[in-house]
Amino acid sequence: MKAPFAPQQNYDESRKRVGWTPRRETRAEAYSGLGFKCGLEVHQQLKTQKKLFCNCPAGLYHDHEDFDAEIVRHMRPTLSELGEYDGTALMEFKTRKVVVYRIKNETTCTYEIDDTPPFLLNRQAMEIAMEVALLLRCNIVGELHITRKQYLDGSIPTGFQRTGILGIEGEIPLSTKKVRIIQLSVEEDACREVSDIGHVRVYSTDRLGMPLIETVTYPDMTTPDEAAEAAHYIRFLARSTGKVRTGIGAAREDVNVSVAGGTRVEIKGVAHIAWIPELVHNEAFRQKALLEIRAELLRRVPEPHGWKVAHKELDAEALNGEHPLLHEAWKNRLRLLAVNLPRFRGILSFFTQPGKMFADEIADRLKVIACLEKPNMLHGEALGPGAGQGIFERARQALGAGEEDAQLLFWAGDDDVQTALETVEERCRLAFAGVPNETRKGLPDGTTIFERVLPGPDRMYPDTDSAPIPVEEELIERVRAAMPVDVRRRIEQFAEWGVPADTHVFLLKRNLAPLLERIHADFGFAPRFVASLLGHDLKHLLGRQPRPGDFPWERLHGLFGFIRTRKLEPGILKAMLPVVVDHPNMDFPSVLATLDFKKRSRKEVLAPLPLLRREFKKIGGSKDPAAARRWIAGQLRKLALGNVPMREVAALLGTEGEA
Repeated sequence: MKAPFAPQQNYDESRKRVGWTPRRETRAEAYSGLGFKCGLEVHQQLKTQKKLFCNCPAGLYHDHEDFDAEIVRHMRPTLSELGEYDGTALMEFKTRKVVVYRIKNETTCTYEIDDTPPFLLNRQAMEIAMEVALLLRCNIVGELHITRKQYLDGSIPTGFQRTGILGIEGEIPLSTKKVRIIQLSVEEDACREVSDIGHVRVYSTDRLGMPLIETVTYPDMTTPDEAAEAAHYIRFLARSTGKVRTGIGAAREDVNVSVAGGTRVEIKGVAHIAWIPELVHNEAFRQKALLEIRAELLRRVPEPHGWKVAHKELDAEALNGEHPLLHEAWKNRLRLLAVNLPRFRGILSFFTQPGKMFADEIADRLKVIACLEKPNMLHGEALGPGAGQGIFERARQALGAGEEDAQLLFWAGDDDVQTALETVEERCRLAFAGVPNETRKGLPDGTTIFERVLPGPDRMYPDTDSAPIPVEEELIERVRAAMPVDVRRRIEQFAEWGVPADTHVFLLKRNLAPLLERIHADFGFAPRFVASLLGHDLKHLLGRQPRPGDFPWERLHGLFGFIRTRKLEPGILKAMLPVVVDHPNMDFPSVLATLDFKKRSRKEVLAPLPLLRREFKKIGGSKDPAAARRWIAGQLRKLALGNVPMREVAALLGTEGEA
């Protein structure tokens, strides 16, 4: 008799078979062994006054509960120029989603809701995009052609995004290689998603139509860390212009991952670059796991063309006491379906990602395509406490299942049952092919979930409402003449100036290098000192602020100028910074008053020294000269601050004899 199936053991063994290890323990050779390749699509909002194709203000956000009207729409796919439907469009149509748009009059017009044609392209956005394209060393196109890119998830009311390629074939330098750029496009942003529950998806339209650029790289990154480094470089480069938006949602990365034998999978809308290494690491091994599953299934079912699932409806009322989820299904009058997966024993609990298995691949699609909210299914290979085996024994009997089969249960309303059955069978059939073309959503824990089928080439076609826009050579040269210092050159400058390495990211992320350079040039402060003050002290202080991006950076130039004009000792800047951060509108003399600062000569600062020495002896500390120096220096600090460098005080205490 066959031994009872042990899901946890199967999960652990399959993880070893895949070869997954924590990212920090994985060497570069492991990725080359997988045939790992990665490319990026970096989206960055531009700091313009108006949206891309209309005159609505850009950059104004409102709470999703604050709106003037709602519009309800249903999306449907359209034929491409070749008479074909895009796979993503068909998938979205299958979901039968009701899309609700929440509109605020201040930020939305008839263009956004597809009631009027587009206005002329925003020239300010085009020039900013061109500047970034030139910094990427792209070739600028002779004519900008606007195309339509289908989006049937409802994130754009028209069902398509207007986009145009402005630059092609550029490159960026990484620490060990160059990464090639395929293209840079200027395009309109989509809506902000408010919720997606069941068959209803709600969007806010304040972000819709805002100008952004999309930078697309070749799949030249061969390790997770290279992917993050490239994303950082592109972000720093865009921010060096001072003409892009910052903050949550202003920049997003789509990461394309593949391994040998797999296919391209897109991890969509990664909000934080710090997530990228873990996400692509786990995605690479997820694809390896799916390839192992394919090999195992083809060993069991060499000719999968005739493979199909079987299903049986069970009595939800009779089983409602067997498991809390079954009770909920019965209470909500949902139908309960048992599905048999021939020869799938051990596949449902096969490792795919940390804490996830192949069964999650099915559950994810049931949520997205059949709109069954999670938890939406039970299966007989769950880890830890799951449904009692008695339930699955009844399911096996009802289905006439064999020992090598696997079973799952799901519950759905009448209108969703057929879609759910088709979704289960489709995902299992795809397992025989290996890695499906998918767009996936990245989660903070480094794992991903299914979002939609990866779009194909049929989703793009010319926009008949927009004429080609000539790109004049004179415009290119004017933009080129005003370009900022190249990011790689900035990093070289930091090294020349002795700027601490741990401040580089902060300075580049906030585009503070030009400010540092101006403070040095205008007031003579050493770049290393300024960088340390900004990248260490100010960074720490801003970490306490709810929105550090709102800090008035130009005020720092005035602060350094004030110190130089008043001929104050620069060490007082560390004491002034917390007050300046907490009270950004306070004038600098008032900041000094808050610190009880008084201008004193060197003689006045050191005048209390004899008295302090006698007092230290009186309290019994004369036997420890080092302690005496520290105590006296502490007493003099308040008098010295801004007047005499503390290093001079310390030097004086060390050369005038012991206490």
